[in-house]
Order: sequence, then C-alpha cells, then structure tokens
Amino acid sequence: MNQTIESAQEEKIIADLETGKYQSLDKKEFLELETSLKKAASNTIEKLSRRKAINIRLLESDIERLKAMALHEGMAYQTYISHMIHKLTTGRLKAI
Repeated sequence: MNQTIESAQEEKIIADLETGKYQSLDKKEFLELETSLKKAASNTIEKLSRRKAINIRLLESDIERLKAMALHEGMAYQTYISHMIHKLTTGRLKAI
C-alpha cells in the first residue's frame, strides 16, 4: 500500500483546486503575464549586476593584510574586497 502524505500547504492547494478557487488563463492573458514577469526578472538581474567604481583610502598595512587574505582565497585583492563588502551588505558576514 503506497500512501502519499501531503503537507498542510499541499492539502490547501488541492482543496482550493477542487473548489474552483483558481482559474485558468487564456493564452493571451498568459503571454501578457509571462512577458511582464520576464521583463521584471531582466530588470532585477540588470540592477543587481551593475557596478560602480569608488575611490577609498586605506592604511598600507590594511592593504597588505587584505592582499594576503585575498591570496589565501585565490582572488585578486580588489575582487576580494568587493566580495567581502558584498557579503557584509547582504548579511552573509556579520560586523563586530
């Protein structure tokens, strides 16, 4: 006996389908929605991949330590700095 166990969310979706809560889109509506979603995704990717140059003055000793850390990670030091700033700003690296 093969019994499928659905999560509460899956059970809700099944119930909603059975009660007619969802409606099919006709081809034109679907294509309009698809076009809109593709444009939104493209805009998001473009925005997230834009880069802007900045100038920053650092202590020589900090730069030397950053270069050593970057070498250890197998990256160019400027790439390493950018990578670490990105991790910090996205919450993947916690400031002390």
